[in-house]
Amino acid sequence: MVDVNELHRRWCIADGHADSLLWNRDLSVRSEEGHVDFPRLREAGVKLQCFTIVTRGFPFVGGFPVFAAWRGWPRAARASEWSRALWQVSRLEEAAARSDDTVRITTTGAALEDNLAHGRLSAVLGVEGGHAIEGQVERLAQLHARGVRFMGLTHLSNNELGGSSFPMMGNRGLTPLGHEVMSEMARLGLSVDVAHAAERTLEDLFAHPTVRFFCSHTGVRAAGGGWRNLTDASLRRIAERGGVVGIIFAPVYLGGDSVDDVVRHIEHAVDVMGEQGVGLGSDHDGMVPLPRGMRDVTDLHLITEALLRRHPEAWVERVMGENFRRYFRETLGG
Repeated sequence: MVDVNELHRRWCIADGHADSLLWNRDLSVRSEEGHVDFPRLREAGVKLQCFTIVTRGFPFVGGFPVFAAWRGWPRAARASEWSRALWQVSRLEEAAARSDDTVRITTTGAALEDNLAHGRLSAVLGVEGGHAIEGQVERLAQLHARGVRFMGLTHLSNNELGGSSFPMMGNRGLTPLGHEVMSEMARLGLSVDVAHAAERTLEDLFAHPTVRFFCSHTGVRAAGGGWRNLTDASLRRIAERGGVVGIIFAPVYLGGDSVDDVVRHIEHAVDVMGEQGVGLGSDHDGMVPLPRGMRDVTDLHLITEALLRRHPEAWVERVMGENFRRYFRETLGG
């Protein structure tokens, strides 16, 4: 009988997407609220967690400032998309500082490996939607200096950079500013997260010769589920460039609400991309429910157990984190 908890202690369990910074919880303290905090990540055996910065809400609603006020964000942090981004970076910095050096915002491949050797959680920062820079390309360097290492050009609606995969957005490509931002990201070493990109925007991204890209959280279209899932053609393009696709846990994008539905999407993505191309992209704390039987990140073992019933340990270890470990070791820089 395999001891899954022991595997999680030994393996580099990694997750490509959590929106926990939105909720203004002290992540250094265990909570009964939401899906993720540092103590629960440690209990689950997670060694690498991507935390994403969200600065704009659903299209046609415009309720983000109201949400932020409800969650106790200070007025100055709510003032603009740029101020929202910087405040969330500061909140993660503060939480890491209170962690007794068990969590570090991780900006290099060497630091990632050092954290693994010393039992620390590597927190990798990303931005969900390039509207956060408010059209000022020079702000990308500021984000990089603050520890951000990836950004999605669009989120839930079209913006001045390009097209969103959200319904009724018109499948737009990158704008001239979007191309400029993408090139500056490539220069700085910031990866592009393609999770919410329209198909025409994806094609523009894939055509860039040097930018690194991955997908922090998605389902796969051929396995069923929602509108924003990736096609097999896009999966292949990401794999060809060494990227990883994190499979989302949200039932609305899986076409079912069980752990087996997560497994189905993982298996299809591996069939298309190979064993090196697929990881986890939970979307924890992202305003979406988890599969039946999963309360929070401490139930991650249910996915490991389901995969181990069907695949060898080495196969499962890659999906559960080794692939994201490899990707970020390569792309975070020296």
